[in-house]
Amino acid sequence: MQDQLETSTMWEPCYTDLHIHIGRTSRGEAVKISGSRDLTFENIALEASDRKGIHLLGVIDCHSPVVQMDIEQLLESGTMSEIEGGGIAYQDTTILLGTEIELREPGMREFHMLAYFRDLKTMKSFTDWMKRYMKNVNLSSQRVYVPALEMQAEIKARGGLIVPAHVFTPHKGIYGSTAPRMSDVLDTSLVDAVELGLSSDSSMASYIRELDHVPFLTNSDAHSLGKIGREYNELQVAAPSFDEFRMALQGEAGRKIAANYGLNPRLGKYHRTYCAACGSIMDGQAISAERCPHCGSLKLVQGVLDRILAISDRESPHVPANRPAYHYQVPLEFIPGLGKAKLRQLLDHFGTEMNVLHRTREEELAAVVGPVLAGLIVAARNGQLELSSGGGGTYGKVAVQERASE
Repeated sequence: MQDQLETSTMWEPCYTDLHIHIGRTSRGEAVKISGSRDLTFENIALEASDRKGIHLLGVIDCHSPVVQMDIEQLLESGTMSEIEGGGIAYQDTTILLGTEIELREPGMREFHMLAYFRDLKTMKSFTDWMKRYMKNVNLSSQRVYVPALEMQAEIKARGGLIVPAHVFTPHKGIYGSTAPRMSDVLDTSLVDAVELGLSSDSSMASYIRELDHVPFLTNSDAHSLGKIGREYNELQVAAPSFDEFRMALQGEAGRKIAANYGLNPRLGKYHRTYCAACGSIMDGQAISAERCPHCGSLKLVQGVLDRILAISDRESPHVPANRPAYHYQVPLEFIPGLGKAKLRQLLDHFGTEMNVLHRTREEELAAVVGPVLAGLIVAARNGQLELSSGGGGTYGKVAVQERASE
């Protein structure tokens, strides 16, 4: 039966971004303080469906009761609907209900973890339990004062999925901030996937043996509408839903993560070690000393690459043969000269950013925005742009250059 299902199913690419924050509710109540005010549940769905072309979307502040009020109003009005496979449908996009949780074990620094639940009723049950152990349940990414293993048990008891967030970043990543091994903190048998974060990729993560059998996700961690889809995944699923997503993570019945699309790690804002005193980014240098080689300061913030090399248990990365391909892709907003007006022209002609990035030929792009920008978009699509490294909270940059003739 399973073989028949796999051979008979017609797979369509399902583009997926599973880390989107709520900035405000429809009534103006703050949820993610650093998030944009127009990041409401409804606006996120509209942006993902109409502009980005994202089919499966994870909104990770759905534990908040004030966000749940917005969701209930949208369901009652018929603007959205809960679907049989789990999730909330809006036009061509399905929204997974998620939460980002901050945890801290004794003697360790804090880290963030994502959890996803099948429906609003289950999410509300989790909120009712969790709010007893936190100071403000309406806000995003708040500390929950329970042991990490107890948190895992509560999520799994409700059929949830567990994904440690931006695992290598020095800002609350489990490897970057908390411990050299995830197994020092969590029951790894209950971890469904890890989110790599903007400053790492599959190859870098493959320096660590315990991750060999853990699925990798690449998500945007969007704090504004424009950042949705700056990193994303391509799933092979029959339809966008919670159940199909679970099957893709487990590789069941032909479902799978087909590809990861992310920034080249050099563009990530925590990629290399950074000196907080003089602002230098240690790019292309071996970071072994405790002092900045430029000013002598001790105020170094260890970058993702340098952290991975420090905690690795391999001399070189080993990428398992069944690991999905990781494609370096520069988001359209990073491309020099591609401003809002030009981007609007592209969307007016080709529909969504996913169409521009994946389905439109260079000559078609050139007919709309000219050969120079079209060439840069294709170079971005193929990972051929020259980059400078980011660090210390500052993104890397794309250098303006002419492409070599093909």
